[in-house]
Amino acid sequence: MLALCLSQPALSAIQPVDEGWQYRWGDSPFLADGTPLWLDEPDSAEHWYDIAFPSNPPGRKGQEHAWFRVTLPEGEWYTPALYIYSVDIILQVWFRGELLYQYGSFDEHGRGKFEGWPWHEIPLPDGYEGETMYFRVFSDYTDIGLWGEVAILDHPDLVLHIVGNSAESLVIAALSGLIALLALVFALIQRGQRSFASIALFAFLTGVMLLAESQASLLILYQPLLWDYLAAGSYYLIPVALALLLSQWLDARRPRLVRWLMWLHLVFAALALLLALLGLVNLSSTFPVFDGVLLISLALMVAVVVRSFSSLYREQQVFLFTCGVFIVLLILDMAVAHGFLPWGRVPVSWGALAFSLALISISVWHYGKTQQALHQLTVQLEQKVAERTARAEALAEREVERSRLLALESKKSQKLADTIAALQDCAGVEEAFQPLLQALPQLYLPIAGCFYRRNPGGGYDRACLWGRSAANTFPPSLAPDLSGLTETVLPVQSQDVPAQLCFLLRVEPARFGNVPEGVLLLERPNLPEVVKDYGTARVVAWVYQSVEKIGITLSGLALRSELQRFSYEDSLTGLKNRRYFDELFRHEREVAIRSERPLSLLIFDIDHFKRFNDSHGHDAGDEVLRMVGRVLENCFRGSDTVCRYGGEEFTVLMPGASREEARQRAENLRATIAESQVEYLGKQLGNLTISAGIAGWPESSPEFDELFRAADRALYQAKAAGRNRVVTASV
Repeated sequence: MLALCLSQPALSAIQPVDEGWQYRWGDSPFLADGTPLWLDEPDSAEHWYDIAFPSNPPGRKGQEHAWFRVTLPEGEWYTPALYIYSVDIILQVWFRGELLYQYGSFDEHGRGKFEGWPWHEIPLPDGYEGETMYFRVFSDYTDIGLWGEVAILDHPDLVLHIVGNSAESLVIAALSGLIALLALVFALIQRGQRSFASIALFAFLTGVMLLAESQASLLILYQPLLWDYLAAGSYYLIPVALALLLSQWLDARRPRLVRWLMWLHLVFAALALLLALLGLVNLSSTFPVFDGVLLISLALMVAVVVRSFSSLYREQQVFLFTCGVFIVLLILDMAVAHGFLPWGRVPVSWGALAFSLALISISVWHYGKTQQALHQLTVQLEQKVAERTARAEALAEREVERSRLLALESKKSQKLADTIAALQDCAGVEEAFQPLLQALPQLYLPIAGCFYRRNPGGGYDRACLWGRSAANTFPPSLAPDLSGLTETVLPVQSQDVPAQLCFLLRVEPARFGNVPEGVLLLERPNLPEVVKDYGTARVVAWVYQSVEKIGITLSGLALRSELQRFSYEDSLTGLKNRRYFDELFRHEREVAIRSERPLSLLIFDIDHFKRFNDSHGHDAGDEVLRMVGRVLENCFRGSDTVCRYGGEEFTVLMPGASREEARQRAENLRATIAESQVEYLGKQLGNLTISAGIAGWPESSPEFDELFRAADRALYQAKAAGRNRVVTASV
């Protein structure tokens, strides 16, 4: 059930790029400035050919270079990126005459070595829609080109897409790793059962292969070639584990053929990985050879198993059947990888899951037999109950105290759950501390304690106090470095618990760096003697976990506040963004209509900004946008809202301002910007001007919904009149 739940793909917006692809064999000559000639060459039907998907074009005939191109579709994205499932084997991406992305190293002949099969995320610049993107690919592998899927989506959605597609493999890989660990433990305990070691090896290799081949592995550690080596090593050694297991189960009847196959694959794996590490061969070139050898080996193993299948135990037959399912899925995945079947996600992890479930089922069956034997033993032990009555009474007293302790723990856990729910309803961390401070005494009484909150100066002030002796035990404040305190961490032993416990409340992201936001000090729990040996450690562990949960909840509130701020703020200028403007505009519309208060709108953009970008570069253009943002903050009232609407276009919403007041502020802004020198990297790049349009409600537009369009028309009139001016919209 856990695997099925976690394996559901993430719900993310994704736009496939599956139309309009063209290809061209060979490699482009390069101009003196390093730009490929084919980017500027006029379209010619004799050079570029249509293709359904940019992979393995017809008529390769030993070609190692291919170019692909596609016109990017329209889309609405905040942080658009082009996602490519995989590439055979290295590529360059050219856009607008510039190298936008490269994976792998190209030498002067346009060749390069294999560097892994990762997925690729290519950030797209603004205004990419409708423009052509070129892909330069080199491959000395059996396949050439892009592989799997190509789509456009936002970066957060891409992460969700990757995690969602990999969740199934990760869960099953973890399950395989657990089974491998348990089988290894049984192999060490029962030294005569060598098959446990083989099962542990098989499960471990399966888990490593699923983890290494999952796309989410690159989110853990972005080392594509390392993961491919792990995937290749585990993939190449799976037949070794299977052959080793067969040779043990067939016992005296085991043929030499199985042992030869085991040594063949072991030697192949060692040589392939060693030669690849030494750079004598590409790792990618070893896969086709291994796949061919694997098919032959599997056919021979199946022939051996069929002859001896009926003589095996039922558990062994079930295990071999599930291995067969796993092998069939591997073969299907192999067929997809080599182009014999159309691309699709082959659920290889389900074969590993079948193997895991088979082992678990067999273990449960053995557990049932063990439980039956234990039941019979219980019947015999019941005859001796009368002789142990005195001991049972002593244990009963201990259980009473233990029940009281558990009841108190249950009550406190419910209170903790209520507190967590109350914190989650708060808008931010500061608001959450008020219900938290009220709940702390109820959470930790009857243990006396004190909670300290970090102040702006870095020290800790006493914010909450409870218990009879707390006022004399805990000081009013703590030093910033928390000197004299030792944090209580798990695990703890009852006999080692100090007289005073210290728990640190950490909130991420922290205001002051990696320092606690609060400190909880408690006296040592005073429990009855019969439960003190284990109860004290249990209580301390519960307190530790409760502080951790509170810290996680507060961290979630802090992160939510950060994300909300980022969603309404332009990262370049620090101004509000278009999304914020659209929501505020609707709100101010209702306020203005209800209160009959005037509302003015200013829209302006920077004159000839594209020409400035082309002349001085985008970095200088970004500096211009930041300069305009600083000027805007000084030219308008605190009640006015300044937004970067998009590109070089800005808007200012001025509640309560008449059209004339708005025009005066706009003229002041225009003059200020015209007088400001643009400086970048110590160079004076001259002055820029702006063109602005102003509309006021109800002066310019009796209909409120026409206000924005009226200001926009005024902006275009300012541009048409020669720019560097402010035009006021009339009715």
